[in-house]
Amino acid sequence: MRRVVVYIGMSLDGYIADRNGGVKWMTGDGSEPGSAGSYQQFIETVDTVLMGYRTYHQIVTELSGGSWVYRGKKSYVLTHRDMESTGEITFTHQDLAALIGALKARPGGDIWVCGGADIICQLMAGQLIDRYHVTVLPVILGGGLRLFAPQERCCRLRLLSTAVYGGMVDLVYERR
Repeated sequence: MRRVVVYIGMSLDGYIADRNGGVKWMTGDGSEPGSAGSYQQFIETVDTVLMGYRTYHQIVTELSGGSWVYRGKKSYVLTHRDMESTGEITFTHQDLAALIGALKARPGGDIWVCGGADIICQLMAGQLIDRYHVTVLPVILGGGLRLFAPQERCCRLRLLSTAVYGGMVDLVYERR
């Protein structure tokens, strides 16, 4: 069965971007320069990537040098902009719950919610996230874009695993 998985890094004080929307601070403490971390193992479980327009825009303009980094993965970008889809990227304004339902009904690997915070918040409100894989980075930003916005209901989780590398801590939870 396909899972909807949030795999994301955040500062110790709960931010996924600094006050200017930047993410260049997302590194370890330098104590294990050769450590691959958990990304490679994680990405092998994924065949679908879901994100908002701001995350998409940041990936193509700042982080990937103009090339699409998720080649071979079907990607969905939620946006109200009228953009032409490609073979690998579908730009859509489809209802998020309906999109998740359609994706989970198809066979395949995990569905990665790559960002951003607004989409994660909507998915949490609908109890549509199956697994949370949050990497806590060794920095306190003091402000920026919070990962978790206030919610109307409590989201109870079960800890599946932890890992430490380069001063970063991976916390993997599933919804109870």
